[in-house]
Amino acid sequence: MRYMMLIYQGSTPLPGTPAWEALSAEQQGAVYAGYQALNATPRMEPGPRMDEPETATTVRVKDGSTLTTDGPFAETKEALGGYFFFEAEDLQAAIEVAAKVPAASMGGAVEVREVVQR
Repeated sequence: MRYMMLIYQGSTPLPGTPAWEALSAEQQGAVYAGYQALNATPRMEPGPRMDEPETATTVRVKDGSTLTTDGPFAETKEALGGYFFFEAEDLQAAIEVAAKVPAASMGGAVEVREVVQR
């Protein structure tokens, strides 16, 4: 089964922010190593890096008019930070991989969804 992993940053420190700079070099290295290990996982297809949530434009259509709002639809702490695909035997195997995403243990979350094959 193919799963899409949606990474929500939550309060995860991001490179270039004061919260990131407050981490020790060892902690920063562990985050980088965690993502590198995920990218090297067999049957894992990384998504491209997304820009920061603040750069998003949200689009809605109401009464035939297109409305745009600067920023993400959700609060920044709930914003999607990235995604990847993973081919797994079952949901439990996908959950095990999702649990290795550094953001999941640093104030964020990973949503796991099976990709519908039609």
